[in-house]
Amino acid sequence: MQPRNMSMSGVVDLAAVKAAGEAKAKAEQARAEAARQGGGGAVPPSSLVIDVDEAGFERDVLQRSAEVPVVLDFWAEWCQPCKQLGPLLERLAQEYSGRFVLAKIDVDANQMLMQQFGIQGIPAVFAVVAGQALPLFQGAAPEQQIRQTLDQLIQVAEERFGLTGIAVDQDAATADADADMEATVPAGPHDALLEAAVQALDAGDFGGAVQAYRNVLSDDPGNTEAKLGLAQAQLLGRVQQMDPAKVRQEAAENPADVTAQIAAADLDLVGGHVDDAFGRLVEAVRRTAGEDRDAARVRLLELFEVVGPEDPRVTAARSALARVLF
Repeated sequence: MQPRNMSMSGVVDLAAVKAAGEAKAKAEQARAEAARQGGGGAVPPSSLVIDVDEAGFERDVLQRSAEVPVVLDFWAEWCQPCKQLGPLLERLAQEYSGRFVLAKIDVDANQMLMQQFGIQGIPAVFAVVAGQALPLFQGAAPEQQIRQTLDQLIQVAEERFGLTGIAVDQDAATADADADMEATVPAGPHDALLEAAVQALDAGDFGGAVQAYRNVLSDDPGNTEAKLGLAQAQLLGRVQQMDPAKVRQEAAENPADVTAQIAAADLDLVGGHVDDAFGRLVEAVRRTAGEDRDAARVRLLELFEVVGPEDPRVTAARSALARVLF
């Protein structure tokens, strides 16, 4: 097998990843700078705190939850504890700088949603992660308890579902992009290492590419291009010595063998069969338990990194994973 002939079409475009990562980093930097200056240019509350009704629930909550956790605040105008909790949650949504989105739901106007979530009293706070509803707490809880709950939510979203997205103000991001079109963008501190990693990939030196991406991530753990590039290099390195026919035969003859299914999923992805790779591992998670289940889940999250969090196939697979995990 010649590594340079491996098809990654439809899997990941590192140039596009780099551009998106730079735009995201600039938006986050602008948000942090605005916060240091007292909030004069901070992300508008409408970007991180939204009012949701039954008609827009799928778009505003379920679809959004494939990228970032969505916290649901069920409230009503007549509810006195709601008037204490609501402003606190809104302030925390700003303080957490897009690590979650706060969706406020007026129960008087959205009785069906109240019934679907089985709410007996308000305020009631839930989260939706990758389409999966999770109860958080009920009543006007102390701020420290709420912070701990939010930290745990974000950790679960990252570790169990691979959600590392940050909600940003789209208008501000567009304005930043327009401004960048008129300005010269200085070279980033890791551009040389990233370029070396891409050259190593092109030459089939997957070990060298892995090391170069790891060097970037040691200094900049959130570097989007390095994270996706590392996942791609590791994938190509794994399949480099595989015998495709043998791997696929073993997977077909041993559907309960998680190791065989993981190897076949790697081949599926390298061949551009993204849905097949994701479906194979979701099924492996569904039918297994313990270490086998965890191995399949972890490999699925790694393949999500290869494809990229914005890809609709990743969104669909995250929802499927949530359904079999809970």
